[in-house]
Amino acid sequence: MTSSARVLLGNSDLSVFPLNLGGNVFGWSADRDQSFAVLDAYTAAGGNFVDTADVYSAWIPGNSGGESETIIGAWTAARDNRDDVVIATKVGAHPDFKGLKAENIAAATEASLKRLGTDRIDLLYTHFDDESTPVEEIMTALDELVRAGKVRQIAASNISPARLRASLQFARREGLAEYVALQPHYNLGYRNAYEGEPAAVAAEFGLSCVPYYALAGGFLTGKYRAGGPAVDSVRAGAAEKLAAGEQGQRVLAALDAVAEAHDVAVATVALAWLAAQPTVAAPIASARTVEQLAALVAFPELTLTQAELDALTAASA
Repeated sequence: MTSSARVLLGNSDLSVFPLNLGGNVFGWSADRDQSFAVLDAYTAAGGNFVDTADVYSAWIPGNSGGESETIIGAWTAARDNRDDVVIATKVGAHPDFKGLKAENIAAATEASLKRLGTDRIDLLYTHFDDESTPVEEIMTALDELVRAGKVRQIAASNISPARLRASLQFARREGLAEYVALQPHYNLGYRNAYEGEPAAVAAEFGLSCVPYYALAGGFLTGKYRAGGPAVDSVRAGAAEKLAAGEQGQRVLAALDAVAEAHDVAVATVALAWLAAQPTVAAPIASARTVEQLAALVAFPELTLTQAELDALTAASA
């Protein structure tokens, strides 16, 4: 893999590796040393795009949120590579900074900057839309962060097409910073929430799709099989449910056939299918270990035929 494999996010100047490394496991199922090893291997493979959120991983007993950001900040400081890495984080879900009121966006961003040990966030997402707050207030608050130099580009996650469109129309009308990316739940086993109107709005406004759960909680790695051995994972339940269903079994069979034809891992094929979909720029996938990472960073070098893409699409219908 070479670092020349890059895609631009939306209409921005953010040039990123096609695999967005998920930081949700850092400080959760991967400790500091494991996280550093994964981050080192990812950048050695040409990667430069790391995704996290201020709430990661507040759901763990003893954690308060921000653990992932803190590890990433410590790693960039230790490696002296902050300028080489595009860091994306999200605000609005941290226990101390819930919602998207203007003052909350500002305070949450300051807290993230401190944990990341940096003077700017490359890509700041609203983590979950807050429909109690007008889009005008949200977009104005985000624009102020961009104008202050604390945030380079802005994006949205978990937002309705109507609110996304209204946000973009307001920003464009007022000459404010516009979203350049959208982070939806989207993968080969879960397509309905993005395909259709959300994808159409993204295309209309030139947004890049940066899908989360790109491997469906591990299901699309192929390690979860109906009647197969149990997998020791914090996210095993959802993946096992997919594996037991008829659609899941069809998807795995199609993935197996394509993976065998190219002599690559099932996860590599699943990511290549996702990256080939309209508007998708950089699927997000996480790895707890360096060994898990290899199949993920391999996908930009895999080119699927139209027949293979069609077969996977049909299997997941």
